[in-house]
Amino acid sequence: MTTRLGLVGVGGIGRAYVALARELDGVDLVAVADHDPHAPVRAGLDPAVPVFAEVDELVRGVDLDAVVVCTPPDTHAEVVVAAVGAGVAVLCEKPLAIRSQAAQTMIAAARSAAVPLTMATKFRFVRDLIAARARVGAGDIGDLIRVENTFASRVDMTTRWNSDAVVSGGGVVIDNGTHSVDIARYFLGPIAEVLVVEHPRVQSVAVEDGAQVLLRTAAGTTATIELSWSYDNASDAYLQLYGTDGTIRIGWHGAAVRSNADVTWHPFGTGYDKLACMGAQVTNFVRALRGEETMEISDADAIASVQVVEAAYRSLAAGDWTAVESLQAIDEDVA
Repeated sequence: MTTRLGLVGVGGIGRAYVALARELDGVDLVAVADHDPHAPVRAGLDPAVPVFAEVDELVRGVDLDAVVVCTPPDTHAEVVVAAVGAGVAVLCEKPLAIRSQAAQTMIAAARSAAVPLTMATKFRFVRDLIAARARVGAGDIGDLIRVENTFASRVDMTTRWNSDAVVSGGGVVIDNGTHSVDIARYFLGPIAEVLVVEHPRVQSVAVEDGAQVLLRTAAGTTATIELSWSYDNASDAYLQLYGTDGTIRIGWHGAAVRSNADVTWHPFGTGYDKLACMGAQVTNFVRALRGEETMEISDADAIASVQVVEAAYRSLAAGDWTAVESLQAIDEDVA
């Protein structure tokens, strides 16, 4: 069985999906939509693949099973509602939306149309993270008490849409931080409150280019997240999990575990491979469409990521701990 896939937005992340479609079995990229007529050419798209200017033209002009949405965040709601309204399933790049109201509208539209919608968040499909979660669940490091995550690298954002709050919803907190929030929830469960402190701004942008984000669950378990577009993380490790009996660290080139009673780190995993985890993400999506497995990222996961980030910006403005709205109540609202 082949899934006929459309792509909306052929920019940086869209080009990765073009490359993936060539490699994945059972996936056929049959059409794309982009306002820039030159974008598909830059992406190396097969000239035989039809290109449309608007998502409405794409979903109504071609027989599709699903689309991947890779447009800027301020357009996600409009694009997703158009696609699900045409009966086409959607894999939408993170963040699902800039505001929770838009996220609820998108999910409500998908449910009303009985069409699958899920958020793309690639780190859920990194094999080392999956293995680490299994180790935590097996009690290898005892009870998990703290998560530390750092996504920091020097990237010039002065001319990119990511630093335009109208388009992106904010700065590094919504950009890299959406991944961080989902990783924290993957290990800790629902987040109850958040505190954000902005770093001194380095780049000439109107949004935060660095911040420390503290998350806390209702049970008191914590996560510390360091985010920056303006300095490089000095360590290979981007995620560390601290338990009562040991520690797991996960890096770009591998992972390792150490018990409190052992000075030796025991390696596992193979490191981070962007296309591999994105490929696993698309594979989960298409298999779920066929009824072969469960969608990894649920509606509650997608809404929660928006809610926690939204609370983070309220905290940044208030300078204090800020509660995250009840995820159960939100889920009931869109049901």
